[in-house]
Amino acid sequence: MIRSPYTAVLIVPTGVGAAIGGYAGDAIPVARAIAAVCDRLITHPNVLNGAQLYWRDPKIAYVEGYALDKFASSCWGLRGVRKNKIGLILDRAIEPELQLRHLQAADAARATLGLDIGDFIVTDAPLEVELRGANSGASWGTIGNTGSLLRAAEKLIQQKKVAAIAVVARFPDDIDSDALQDYRQGKGVDPLAGAEAVISHLIVRNFQIPAAHAPALQPIPPDPNLSPRAAAEELGYTFLPCVLVGLSSAPQYICDRHNYTALSGDIWAEEVDTVIIPASACGGSAILSFSSQKTKIIAVAENTTQMQVFPESLGIQAIRVNSYLEALGILVADRAGISVDALRPSLSSLSSIISGKF
Repeated sequence: MIRSPYTAVLIVPTGVGAAIGGYAGDAIPVARAIAAVCDRLITHPNVLNGAQLYWRDPKIAYVEGYALDKFASSCWGLRGVRKNKIGLILDRAIEPELQLRHLQAADAARATLGLDIGDFIVTDAPLEVELRGANSGASWGTIGNTGSLLRAAEKLIQQKKVAAIAVVARFPDDIDSDALQDYRQGKGVDPLAGAEAVISHLIVRNFQIPAAHAPALQPIPPDPNLSPRAAAEELGYTFLPCVLVGLSSAPQYICDRHNYTALSGDIWAEEVDTVIIPASACGGSAILSFSSQKTKIIAVAENTTQMQVFPESLGIQAIRVNSYLEALGILVADRAGISVDALRPSLSSLSSIISGKF
């Protein structure tokens, strides 16, 4: 008998100070472990982006956060690809030397990884990124010139026929801020994450193609007390390599469910078996959508966040576990069709329900 592929979704919300997944690439080991016990894993750039570090796995789908929300609500489907032609947008505010560093990183990805990058465009005006909220428990930001970003994306799509877009925006250098210092020492919130999400959301919402963002920043002096979880962000001049790798095989979006030709391998939300989420961060759109379906939800207590939105407070039925190691055990049993109760030393007897008319 042929079984449907066992499909999991791993979510670690952006910019909420997650103990695992709140830093560049530090949730990649979790994603790799989950992918090893599933047939398909769907996750998002916040989990997989590790600056110049990354991990390619054909089982793992790199899906931007807005698109993941649309997928979870059954509005969009996912279609796998062999490769995407990537367009590169550079913020006009990036200084010439820093721009050159990013162009060389893109060329290096073409030469060493064989990625298809279909030229770049510089925005017609600075994007004017501003950061907000890192000291309040969640980071967010604004873009003063969204029109410039969207015009650049439209030109790449129309003139170069790109299927995915990488954006490099100039972010403020604030090396003396308390938020940045806390982050480098392995505590607090990523001060860039919220604004990065806004940039990719804009492109995905308007053009329905994969997109992701890498910030452009001047290198900062080395810190001997740097946390290992923050170390990936301090390897060089650019965060672009992981974004290019992720977008190179990111699934395309099926945006009209009622008017498309189905292909083998297309994925829709009702095929998702399990979602894994930090226990204190259950208020996002995707998890609310999945909670209304048959999907199992595994809430991981050990991955603490600055949010305090637990599944029970929202009426969401979730399997509570302490760690991702425990979550892996749940996934293995579920994929094998084994009741988790059967793995515990005590097993209660069956109870009867009263028969009668319904």
